[in-house]
Amino acid sequence: MALKSTVFKFQLQIADLDRHYYADHALTLARHPSETDVRLVSRVLAFARQADERLSMTSALCDPDEPDLCLASLDGRIERWVDVGQPDARRIIKAAGRADQVTIHPYAGASSLLWWQGVQRELARLRKLEVIAFPEPELKTLSASLVRTTAWQITVQDGILAVSGDHGCVSVEPDTWRSNT
Repeated sequence: MALKSTVFKFQLQIADLDRHYYADHALTLARHPSETDVRLVSRVLAFARQADERLSMTSALCDPDEPDLCLASLDGRIERWVDVGQPDARRIIKAAGRADQVTIHPYAGASSLLWWQGVQRELARLRKLEVIAFPEPELKTLSASLVRTTAWQITVQDGILAVSGDHGCVSVEPDTWRSNT
């Protein structure tokens, strides 16, 4: 018998002071049995960091040709491709050919740094790629308090995400490994 996904519902109040974006988002996410709570939290933080009315979660775990998050233009063009984790270089190069902007959010601490050191030379020519890592200790703190229905207030200022909820407030300061600016 196959294991079923676990459904998580997030109510996000996002105040992105850097981009002057203020909105509430209701996300319903299916956590695949192979996905960890830390990866699920990383997907939510990636959404909060890139928040937009047209940004959507995809079925990337089931469809390898899809990003974790996608911002599509009204004419169907992919404006922003966002992956969470450690995709291989071929996937990133393919994404750069399909999207205007590609963002990768690694989240696994030392193993992510080793991954980046292994692929960064191959990706050096990509102009529209940014790699921004989420710190593992803060992700573990947030995932430890994860419940099936979660309400978070997320304030983004100077690139730092302050995540408030039942767990208190956790400050997540992403580390920019590569910027497209």
